[in-house]
Amino acid sequence: MQPAVETAPADRQDFASPPQPAILPLSGSEALMRSLLAEGVDTIFGYPGGAIMPVYDALYDYQDRINHILVRHEQGAGHAAQGYARMQGRAGVCLVTSGPGATNLVTAIADALIDSTPMVCIVGQVAKRLLGTDAFQEADVMGVTMPITKWNYQITNADEVPEVISKAFYIAQSGRPGPVLIDITKSAQLELMTRPFHYECCQSIISYRPRLVPKTEQLEAAAKLINGAKRPYMLVGHGVQIAKAEDELRQFAEKTGIPVATTLLGQSTISTGHPLYVGWLGMHGNYGPNVLTDQADVIIAVGMRFDDRVTGDASKYIRQAKVVHIEIDPAEIDKIIRADAPVVGDAKAALKALLPLVNANDHTVWRNEFRKYDAIEHEKITVPSLSGDSEKIQMGEVIDLLSKKTNGEAVLVTDVGQHQMMASRYYKFQRPNSLVTSGGMGTMGFALPAAFGAQVAAPDRTVVAIIGDGCFQMTLQELGTIVQNKQPVKAIILNNNFLGMVRQWQQLFHQRRYSFVELQNPDFVTIAKGFGMDGHTCADRTTLAESLDTLLAHDGPYLLEVIVEKEENVFPMVPAGASVAQIRLS
Repeated sequence: MQPAVETAPADRQDFASPPQPAILPLSGSEALMRSLLAEGVDTIFGYPGGAIMPVYDALYDYQDRINHILVRHEQGAGHAAQGYARMQGRAGVCLVTSGPGATNLVTAIADALIDSTPMVCIVGQVAKRLLGTDAFQEADVMGVTMPITKWNYQITNADEVPEVISKAFYIAQSGRPGPVLIDITKSAQLELMTRPFHYECCQSIISYRPRLVPKTEQLEAAAKLINGAKRPYMLVGHGVQIAKAEDELRQFAEKTGIPVATTLLGQSTISTGHPLYVGWLGMHGNYGPNVLTDQADVIIAVGMRFDDRVTGDASKYIRQAKVVHIEIDPAEIDKIIRADAPVVGDAKAALKALLPLVNANDHTVWRNEFRKYDAIEHEKITVPSLSGDSEKIQMGEVIDLLSKKTNGEAVLVTDVGQHQMMASRYYKFQRPNSLVTSGGMGTMGFALPAAFGAQVAAPDRTVVAIIGDGCFQMTLQELGTIVQNKQPVKAIILNNNFLGMVRQWQQLFHQRRYSFVELQNPDFVTIAKGFGMDGHTCADRTTLAESLDTLLAHDGPYLLEVIVEKEENVFPMVPAGASVAQIRLS
């Protein structure tokens, strides 16, 4: 993008016209609007307040170019920006006020950091002269967010706005993506710049230069290990989708014949129907992919960080295997699992460079080992879950039928808990970038606002939020945002009247001592209708198919509550502290 050099034209609405001679200098708030436009921002999720009011006043004149979406809670703004970013592949933008407005955003910021989601959070702050005085709605937002952002900065002078915003977007979106927070004082919003507005999109920062193209010697060392492997195994994380490297991954796997498993966030990177796809990893992942991790001789980890939910007891994890770790963030190399052949760089660039270096191969015998475990899992877990023999509907039945009715092409936005695991188990993803979930942070209440953000970013796709009854009550106020903005989000509440995952652990590891996990729930459908959203409850298996048809066919947002089995458990399961080979089927 070419640099933008402008001063305020007489008519603010004529921003698209050629630069005009200087008439009036820009305020910090106006400079912020110009900067956002220069970055291509067309959507902001926000909530106004006193310390950010000058920015909102400037925004009034830009409503034809920037779509501001008024959420019902600042946490909702953060999660909506995450959903938007995950679908768009560029930074979601939040705009909130100081004090509680900023601190309400903290959960979403932490979530975005651990799941590598680009986000630019702009928060108001008290005037410069009031900093440190405990003024009304002053909070040390810089101190609070420093550990959970890639970068944060406090603007105290209007002249800083263009350069700081440019850096913010560059840092959020480059290398390993993540959240950036800009704290802008009210005085900086109001005061006039002392020089003409000039904006240039940041291309590099001396102190921050992420490596995109891996070193040749690292690629050669990785290829040597891969070519010599007898039982190679690819573990694919969300980094492949962030890098838009799905095609390169598929080409690499097909040339080498190596079986591919994904992490939770890596799901939908490769179609579940692909013959090389063997399932997903982790505490509630598939049986074979977990057990056979400890039988591989070479592990190729791409865009994943060896999270504890994947490794189980890390001291017992892949001790027998050589490890090729392809990762853009060098801090992740050797952090949990030692890499014999580290490859630091962008996943797309790395896979493309590795492709001519690896031999064509066929590991059919090795891949068939996974199928043996698939058959055991199918018999012991999948068949009973989908049989329809239980008194009440089981969660897997809902997801399996939804998958069939959407041909595996919907975007699933899942909350956290049993329903999240069931969605990952039984939905057959056919398109890339089709799962949006809270992975590393495990944030209850994520799904509803994130689904809204995802729908805004991908209006041509069917977006379905899969939510538990406990999670729904964390952020149900965002029903108002969905209805006001006429977004056709489809929400399914799997209601078991329990905090289901906690209850499962209490059943299995605490002698069924159900300590504060049973919920007395409200009438969710009535609440939805109070916000203006249609919906209904399904409690009978015989009407489930019809209920899903009604949900998917509805013109606009819709809520379907499904009453499910109260004490259903999610298996397979790797108990806490166990190795992945100790995964349980019951």
